[in-house]
Amino acid sequence: MNSAVVKNRSDPFFAQVERAAAFRRLLGERIVIMDGAMGTMIQRRRLDEAAFRGARFRDHARDLRGNNDLLTLTQPGVIAAIHRAYLDAGVDLIETNTFNSNAPSHGDYGLEPLVEELNREAARLARRVADEFTATTGELRFVAGALGPTNRTASLSPSVSDPGSRNITFDELVATYSKAARALLEGGVDAFLVETIFDTLNAKAALVAVRTVLDDAGLDLPIIISGTITDASGRTLSGQTVEAFWNSVRHARPVAIGLNCALGARQLRPYIDELSRLADTCVCAYPNAGLPNAFGDYDETPRMTADLLGEFAASG
Repeated sequence: MNSAVVKNRSDPFFAQVERAAAFRRLLGERIVIMDGAMGTMIQRRRLDEAAFRGARFRDHARDLRGNNDLLTLTQPGVIAAIHRAYLDAGVDLIETNTFNSNAPSHGDYGLEPLVEELNREAARLARRVADEFTATTGELRFVAGALGPTNRTASLSPSVSDPGSRNITFDELVATYSKAARALLEGGVDAFLVETIFDTLNAKAALVAVRTVLDDAGLDLPIIISGTITDASGRTLSGQTVEAFWNSVRHARPVAIGLNCALGARQLRPYIDELSRLADTCVCAYPNAGLPNAFGDYDETPRMTADLLGEFAASG
């Protein structure tokens, strides 16, 4: 952080810079706990189409049920309650409800113009809940701006018969990620989380966007990067090994790098171990609660998941 940029408490980003510094210190002291899945918590509410639409989108031409990010605008109380539940459970870091708040993903709903609003309001909502918790308990809590992978891939063709075809460009990804990152910053996040990376080229576009937004603001907030190993091959969907993935994104100087989703903790364990040996920064992990059975249900109990993650922690 350039100390000449943030000079005093009147700077609009002063509080975020202070919290970012505290977050980095905490990473050096102990294991930091991040929240869990947003989607499954929303599914428990069994919200119908009308709930997703709210009054504002009552007459929207396309179905909106399943657009979890839209609930930030139409059902903010639901999202705030989920944030509070995780904070009450003891987490240090909550993620904004913005996993799909990008133009390609919202193009499916005809809501591309909402990218900035969705990110800004989600950040403000998470920030308010975190600050309320801090005011009540005296314990500082942090907000990470979540940037998901989008529903398109810059590395792979959507057409088997046309391997060179792409349905999105690197520049288009940078543009939508830039809008999202700028809005998240304005909303008050303390860090950025580029997560569930199945295509590293998409992630590199997100990292270009985040770094540019931070440089323009004269800031150096923490960046967390989390990839996804899609199967037992130990590779991302775009074909990279863990080592290749790390070497492709280490230039972004992440405060932590890790893996999430797709695999359960038992299956993810060797790849987290490999990352911990390769990376010269902190390592993060948030696996699935096991793998689904033949009926699509999960047999792994919370106790089993906790024991597996406890071993992660004990092993460093």
